[in-house]
Amino acid sequence: MKDIYIVLTHSGTVLSRIIKFYTKKRYSHVSIALDIDSDKMYSFGRRNPYNPFFAGFVEESSKEGFFKRFQEAEAMIYTFQVTDEQYEGMKELIEKFAVNKEQYKFNILGLFSVAIHKKIQRRNSFYCAEFVKYVIESQEIETNLPELIKPEDFTKLKNVKPIYQGKLQDYFRKKQPVFN
Repeated sequence: MKDIYIVLTHSGTVLSRIIKFYTKKRYSHVSIALDIDSDKMYSFGRRNPYNPFFAGFVEESSKEGFFKRFQEAEAMIYTFQVTDEQYEGMKELIEKFAVNKEQYKFNILGLFSVAIHKKIQRRNSFYCAEFVKYVIESQEIETNLPELIKPEDFTKLKNVKPIYQGKLQDYFRKKQPVFN
């Protein structure tokens, strides 16, 4: 068995504030990490921290890019266990996204369609929560997640456990979970 990590964040950008206003939830973005200590997370978001219109598949880190720019980003980190085979399957899928990242776009229509309770899925296009859900469900893990997915829906995964709440930067500086 291996642990994977769901990282919920809220950066305070205009888009994140719009998402937070609509969902009435604390966090507006979600990433997946296969090894939280490596400070590598994967999602769909800004490819350039200064340009919200250039978005797609991203490898995120607290030390560079978006989260380096938005150092006050609040986070909630969860863990749950998967089999070794499921972990390897997720790892391979994420690697395929990374190698072919130029083929993938940010699903801005899909993101805003959640507000009108309608799913709009475009080919090779995801918003953050769609991507994380896709990676998890690609390994036939039963999630019971809704079709119209929002970041905080991942807190309802079976056997998910919180391990940290606070500033994302602080987690990687201290590496001290606040939950046991």
